[in-house]
Amino acid sequence: MAKEQYKVYGKILSVKGNCDFGHKAGQKFELSGYSPNGLCGYFYNMLFPYIIMLEFGGKFPDAWGGEIMKFDCIDIDNAVRIELRRE
Repeated sequence: MAKEQYKVYGKILSVKGNCDFGHKAGQKFELSGYSPNGLCGYFYNMLFPYIIMLEFGGKFPDAWGGEIMKFDCIDIDNAVRIELRRE
């Protein structure tokens, strides 16, 4: 029996400094375990476990946000903030 898959979206909320990959606030991505769909590879690699979790029906603890969570990229000098959500 196949597990139901959900769509996972990322939205860039803010950019502090200058993102070397060129991300800008407001960009949206449909993300999956198969494709970063335009998201920086470093950021995608960091988010991959959470994308898979959301894609297959998991969620963050309610105290953390349930089906929506915000993350910062690893470049703290030019931090990009993204919101992941399952729809």
